[in-house]
Amino acid sequence: MSIDVDTRPSDTDPGPRDDLGAGLLAALDGPFHDERQRTRAELRPEEVLRDPLQSVDDAREWTLRALQALAGHEFGRAGTDPQYGGRGPLAHSVVHFELLCAADMSLAIKSGVQHGLYGGAIWNLGTAWHHERFLADALEVRTPGCFGMTEQGHGSDVSGLETTITYDERTAEYVVHSPTPTATKTYIGNAGAHGRMAVVFGQLIVGPKLHGIHAILVPIRDADGADMPGVTCGDNGHKGGLLGVDNGTLTFDHVRVPRELLLDRYGGVGADGVYRSPIDNANRRFFTMLGTLVRGRVCIGGGAATAARKALTIATTYAVRRRQFVAPGHPEGVVLLDYLAHQRRLLPAIATAYAYGFAQNRLIERLAEVALLEGGDERAQRELEARAAGLKAVQSRFANDAVQACREACGGAGYMTESGLTTIRQDVDVFATFEGDNTVLLQLVAKQLLGDYKQAWVGLDPVKLVQASAKSLGGAVVDRTANLPGVDRLVAAAQGTGADTVEHRGWQVSMFEERERHVVGRLAARLRSAARSGEAAFAATNKAQDHMLYAARAHMDKVVLESFVAGIEACPDPAVKDVLGRLCDLYALSVLEAERAWYLERGRISPQRAKALTQAVNRLCGELRPLADDLVTGLGIPTAWLQSAMLGAKMEA
Repeated sequence: MSIDVDTRPSDTDPGPRDDLGAGLLAALDGPFHDERQRTRAELRPEEVLRDPLQSVDDAREWTLRALQALAGHEFGRAGTDPQYGGRGPLAHSVVHFELLCAADMSLAIKSGVQHGLYGGAIWNLGTAWHHERFLADALEVRTPGCFGMTEQGHGSDVSGLETTITYDERTAEYVVHSPTPTATKTYIGNAGAHGRMAVVFGQLIVGPKLHGIHAILVPIRDADGADMPGVTCGDNGHKGGLLGVDNGTLTFDHVRVPRELLLDRYGGVGADGVYRSPIDNANRRFFTMLGTLVRGRVCIGGGAATAARKALTIATTYAVRRRQFVAPGHPEGVVLLDYLAHQRRLLPAIATAYAYGFAQNRLIERLAEVALLEGGDERAQRELEARAAGLKAVQSRFANDAVQACREACGGAGYMTESGLTTIRQDVDVFATFEGDNTVLLQLVAKQLLGDYKQAWVGLDPVKLVQASAKSLGGAVVDRTANLPGVDRLVAAAQGTGADTVEHRGWQVSMFEERERHVVGRLAARLRSAARSGEAAFAATNKAQDHMLYAARAHMDKVVLESFVAGIEACPDPAVKDVLGRLCDLYALSVLEAERAWYLERGRISPQRAKALTQAVNRLCGELRPLADDLVTGLGIPTAWLQSAMLGAKMEA
């Protein structure tokens, strides 16, 4: 049965507005607007849009060719030194990844593996010697590379990897070995078919001493594509999405590698056979090495949110054209988006997409700032890692939920592959678990909120533990996450007036802050109590795991709202600022509505105010509905990239 899509405007549509969509786009792009616009113009649809009906083999070959073509246009080189073929600052590498996700997520992940992980490991963990010999080939995709970290027995637990890298002083070589079946590297991008070289992470052993996780370059296939001696490459096969990425397995049987191929910026064996590292503490060295790779996590969060923007653009564009059911005054049927229930499906999600966009911009800026700090700043690096972990977790969760809602909002038409939505849904699914499982990442955020949680537990008696926990709770936990004078003014204004309306921004911020403060405070008190009773650390934290996850989500909600407020303050256009303000209200009130049980249980809001939240959300949906086309224009997905036949656009091969 065919579905007729009425392309006439809705009865409540006021028609096009002068440059409102463009203004929203500029505001949401923020400090990266020029680069994002340049990239949108440079990425031609015929080069970056894949036919979703391709077989696995065809999808893989298309993705490799497309990536090589992009590399020929100097794409994927941001963040590295120009002498090695770099082009543009580090922040632009994240921007480019996000926009590739708006076109084809297989292509984005293939680029992320090649340029961000493989090339990034060479750049961040290697020395000038490695840069000169391997970086240009990585950036230009002359040597397709892998990032060999995950093992069958160890995913998020990187410190527990079983692969060994043993130094043989007789031959001045490292011996890379998979001692057990669970040491097999798996889900490794580029390993299934195309990879020629891999950055392999394993336990470095020099003589009798274990030095912890290090990374080494290992050739895995020859020029003809045959496995190198001692290397067994496998193929993970068909997946639930990202069919253009050839994920595979790697197993090593005493593979000998020259001493120079260890990426030894943070530690390695010199020509004299002695291990040296500029970082004496093994734990600090481990976290420093992994911290240099935080860009990947920043990219994944932003890419997931971009996928949600694309789905929202498709579903909303469909919803302002599709008519369903005749009603009084609507003899030809009511436009889908004129139904309140449909507005509530899509418009709060659009508001959330804007909120995450502003938060992502601030994270990208912070990534660039921390990378430039002289000599490294461990505290700043840890804070960046926690922020990246938190945003990756909440953005990828949002993306999966929003894309599913968009699919359902389009009914049977949305279930067709040609709608574009099912491919997005399949591809974005794995974003919730790779570059860190979301549950693990949120626990990382919670531990950061409590200060150095591990240090507070290990080696301290109960009295000292209480002191350490109290100190961290009294410091970083209750502070605002950034220097935002606009937020301070809003909260002060709310306190001064009593904030008798739920749409008072200061009241909204104060409610977000109060929830974070209370939840984290109770978490700290709970752990202190467990310590006093002598309960084992693992048992105590395991019992509090749900509390930790909730604390992290409460913190990230506050971070995102603060970023939205800052984005509004930075907007110079009054008309755009007004719309952003209403979107911010819708985001904040939607979160408060979803969490109203928490506030009611603790007497933070009255039942009347809880009802007012729902009434305000409904009212804001009605106010923003006539601006639907402008709102999705502001999300920044070029029309030519939507690839959705149900909107009347032809599928692009």
